Amino acid sequence: MNATWRILSLCVFITAIGCGGKAEIKEDRLTVGKVQGEIKVGMPASQVAELLGSPNIVTTDGKRREVWIYDKVSTDRVDTSSSSFASIIILGTTSRDSSSSQRQRTLTIIIKYDEEKTVRDFAYNYTQF
Repeated sequence: MNATWRILSLCVFITAIGCGGKAEIKEDRLTVGKVQGEIKVGMPASQVAELLGSPNIVTTDGKRREVWIYDKVSTDRVDTSSSSFASIIILGTTSRDSSSSQRQRTLTIIIKYDEEKTVRDFAYNYTQF
């Protein structure tokens, strides 16, 4: 019985250490709502960078004014499976069903700046399929 308690105590200790060490991950996603609600004409480029992060592409237009492009793609895949097993003394049967679905989303944001590096115009395109 003493060995059983030691093993049980060790399992509880390992589980407690494993649970206590989890780090919280803050997910700060780029969304259409964030663009619609927080990006405004006249906003300085530094504030846009604080809100949205670094753009994927920085370029200039014909008048040498900066244009920032954010191009994000995400794919969600869900795999589901079910299995069953039936047994009659010696005979056994198994069956396994599985399926998966996939969803892809794209978000492109284009922010145009004026000569003073403030937002003069912005546009976005969101697709989901």
